[in-house]
Amino acid sequence: MLFVALALEGTVFALTDWLRALIVAGLSGTVSTDVVESGPFTSLEQAMLPHAAGAHDPTRLFGTYNTVATLAGSGGALIALVGSSPRWLLAYPVAAAAGLFASARLSPAVELGHELEEEPLPPLHRSRGIVLRLSALFGLDSFGGGFVPQTFIAYLFVRKYDASPHTLAILFFAIGILQALSFQAAIRLAGRVGLLRTMVFTHLPSNLLLAAIAFAPNLATATVLLLSRFALSQMDVPTRQAYVMAVVDPSERTAAAAYTNSARYLTRPIAPLIAGATLRGALGAPFFIAGALKSIYDAGLYILFRNVNVEGERPS
Repeated sequence: MLFVALALEGTVFALTDWLRALIVAGLSGTVSTDVVESGPFTSLEQAMLPHAAGAHDPTRLFGTYNTVATLAGSGGALIALVGSSPRWLLAYPVAAAAGLFASARLSPAVELGHELEEEPLPPLHRSRGIVLRLSALFGLDSFGGGFVPQTFIAYLFVRKYDASPHTLAILFFAIGILQALSFQAAIRLAGRVGLLRTMVFTHLPSNLLLAAIAFAPNLATATVLLLSRFALSQMDVPTRQAYVMAVVDPSERTAAAAYTNSARYLTRPIAPLIAGATLRGALGAPFFIAGALKSIYDAGLYILFRNVNVEGERPS
């Protein structure tokens, strides 16, 4: 159903400029500008991956899952240099067809395991408190991230540093490559220090780098800060996804993914409205605010969950 909707909405964007149709397609939820954690697919996929891992470490699967998505997104950013015709968006129905074919061939084992409870229980039962606390924190993190979407990054680099469209395309391509590498590094780091420490101790310095972009004096400095930030900031993505699945019961995984992802999606769109107003004071203001808010998230996450034991990890 979701892949069919994706194909239809992508076709709308590719073939029409009728505003009402574009608004309906855009608000449907399956077309996303994010290459990872993009809409309703995410909650289902994140719940399936731990079952697919079997006896293996699911963090590695989460890392591969995000790496593939990011490399594909980087390739798309590079191809966008070829032209700006909306017909390129017909890639959506092509991707949807490929996804539909792949999902039809999945084993039922990806969503049903022997460890699921025999008696029907509420979607969240034992882990309700944990999931609600995580949802609140993830909402704060996403709200902070909403201050610096790609459009705002491009706006800052063009207005303040006179960056060309070609430079921006190369920059976003490089960001995607760094993100893919960071996913793989996160897997290895989590195996040594644990999921929570990997999340916090890589994310916090990345947020300080993000705030520093507000004060960058030239394009070269801003570019170095931005690339350094993205080399660290996405290490928390596969580890965060694996962490949520590890601290809840198997039967709660889909609900936990839905709650935590919904919190991120609900708060993120609010931030650009506020960020747009701050631009009048200083072009770099959204970057400083985003770094501060996301740093508060990191501190809160570590304080609240540092004593929570995770399945498969040695106690802190």
